[in-house]
Amino acid sequence: MKPYGVWGFVNGSGIGIGMFKGPVVIVTGASRGVGAATARWLAKAGAAVTLVARSEKMLEKVSEDVRRLGGNPLRIRANVADPVGCRKVVEMTLDKFAKIDALVNNAGIVQPIATIAQADPDSWRYNLEVNLLGPFYLIHNAVSELRKQKGRVVNVSSGAANLALETVSAYCTAKAALNHFTRVLAEEEPTLTAMTVRPGVVDTDMQSYIREAGRNVMSDEQIDYYQNLKNSRVLEPPEVPARSIAWLALFAPREYSGRFLDYDDPAISRPAGEVFGEGLR
Repeated sequence: MKPYGVWGFVNGSGIGIGMFKGPVVIVTGASRGVGAATARWLAKAGAAVTLVARSEKMLEKVSEDVRRLGGNPLRIRANVADPVGCRKVVEMTLDKFAKIDALVNNAGIVQPIATIAQADPDSWRYNLEVNLLGPFYLIHNAVSELRKQKGRVVNVSSGAANLALETVSAYCTAKAALNHFTRVLAEEEPTLTAMTVRPGVVDTDMQSYIREAGRNVMSDEQIDYYQNLKNSRVLEPPEVPARSIAWLALFAPREYSGRFLDYDDPAISRPAGEVFGEGLR
């Protein structure tokens, strides 16, 4: 099977329909969690959203939601660790909508959960391929089009970028590198607004995986921390950081370029609430 595919062009209109009048945003990791919620918020603003993920079935549901909420979806099954797949994402977005206004690099994995001494080297490398090289591949292919629109790049990072967390060395390293990569991008591309964002601790499948897989390798203190996050209900629903990410993709001011931003910074969360409202209905 090819590493990419596409289903269901909206209204059966196919390729080459001319430039879409509203904003056009590529969102990776769009089949669930923060990525899916970001796509839904963007749809409320009337955006065309290229939905990128590895799961065809889950993308179909998100695509239906985007259309229902007023957006224009394009579904592409791709693995961001594959440079050919990333190039096809950009090509197919341009074929469908004729421009790219923003790119949200949200796809990410936490595996391997293991100490540096015990980690599988192939799994460690694959983490960087998804979390760091994926954003590079997409930006590399989209940058000339983003320049035309004076566009925005939102790289979804993590608080782990600034922390030394045992057993998640690949994830911490990849996110730290993503932050600095974004700073370099902001220096090299003065017409773009490129930023990273900390989405907080979110109630997603990644947190579920950490609680389950971590039992075998994490200290009791570390696993209790993750379990208490769930038990005390302090995990954010994906819709909360996603609303800030969607706002950044559409409206982030130029002075944000190169910065590592917090999703709950009132300067971001307040206008995001004003633009999108409280609910995804």
